[in-house]
Amino acid sequence: MNELEKINETIFESIRHVDEYGNEYWYARELQKVLEYTQWRKFVGVINKAINACKTSNYKVSDHFAGAGKMVDIGSKTSRNIEDYKLSRYACYLIAQNGDSRKKVIALAQTYFAIQTRKQELLEEEYNSLTEDEKRIYQRNQARKGNYNLNKTAINSGVKDLARFHNAGYKGLYNGETANDIAKRKGLRYREDILDNMGSDELIANLFRISQTNQKLINDNVQGEGNANDVHYNVGREVRNTIKRIGGTMPEDLPTPDKSLKELEKENNLIIKNRNGGN
Repeated sequence: MNELEKINETIFESIRHVDEYGNEYWYARELQKVLEYTQWRKFVGVINKAINACKTSNYKVSDHFAGAGKMVDIGSKTSRNIEDYKLSRYACYLIAQNGDSRKKVIALAQTYFAIQTRKQELLEEEYNSLTEDEKRIYQRNQARKGNYNLNKTAINSGVKDLARFHNAGYKGLYNGETANDIAKRKGLRYREDILDNMGSDELIANLFRISQTNQKLINDNVQGEGNANDVHYNVGREVRNTIKRIGGTMPEDLPTPDKSLKELEKENNLIIKNRNGGN
């Protein structure tokens, strides 16, 4: 990653949000400040141009520009509703394209959102073409990276017993089951990794639990082992409730794959070895 990409990531990812369904979005009011527009009415003009561009491209406007008005305190125990939008990454790209090109930050935004939007499209296309086992490998790697970051964040929050901390998250997501309970239900051997024995959908649910817990611990500056454990449990529970609301299958009801990822890895290594003449 070059210096420009690092700057862009810091600027635009710092105001990125993720909802309970895993959808990323940016608030227009926050983006306005980053893009150095001092007046909302002028920025609304840019938003309207972006909305027109979205219509011209035959995309559904409401999928990318969602109204998000909110009440703000204006003093003297009074508040008023202010206009805002929840913007998709594509909406941010269109806003950057229609912004004041004389601003350096607009050029940065155009570059960043163009690259990231294309990356997202390519990732989705590539992911959808993967086999189930390939999806499992991809999601397991993502979960491994996520857990690495979560462990660091948890320790910074004061967590000393990481096993108990992770069990709190599993209990929330799996309706009270600990890691050992999940392993027993799956019929795994002693100390066999439960994440290596999950299908892609179950891994996605756990990855969401992991990433959202990490984000909440950081955003809320959570301190204290008990508080961090409570956050992990509550996030796990919220992910479970989300699955229930959308009519999905509970994680404990998802099938366990016939082969663990370690077994698949061994088989793949053996195939490669045989192709190379056993060397």
